[in-house]
Amino acid sequence: MRRLLNVVNLTTPAGLALARAGRCRICRGPDGLVLAEGWSWTLPKAAAFTVGNVVLYRSRAAPLFRPGTGGPGSSPLLRHEARHSSQYAGLGLAFLPLYFLAAGVSKLRHGDPASGNIFERLAGLDDGGYRRTVSPAPSRAPSPLRHPRPRRNGRKWRF
Repeated sequence: MRRLLNVVNLTTPAGLALARAGRCRICRGPDGLVLAEGWSWTLPKAAAFTVGNVVLYRSRAAPLFRPGTGGPGSSPLLRHEARHSSQYAGLGLAFLPLYFLAAGVSKLRHGDPASGNIFERLAGLDDGGYRRTVSPAPSRAPSPLRHPRPRRNGRKWRF
């Protein structure tokens, strides 16, 4: 079903176009995924990323896509990218701006674009090779940019 949805919502064709533009070697992967090895463009900086059912990855990451002892598709990174493929099936091309928004919020709150990113968390931070960070504790001190709101006490306003 994921494979069909990602073709219909045009994310897999977009992924294949990227793979061809990046001159990646394309082969079939497990569970309807397409593996595109040899991504060499500067962005994104990640070792691997997914567009639709197409997993694009740098050659240095190729060993991470080899199946483990659990059979085909048991590579943790491949499982992580397969989950992103499922996210595309549900959101279509809207996944991209939503992902980048979530990455920006994560960068601001956690100092990195992944640990607080809902899409990365749902895909499995550990499988994706990301570290978990704890969000900073909220400050009790009032922000210098905010003025305290006046409160009404009886008929008088208190500041």
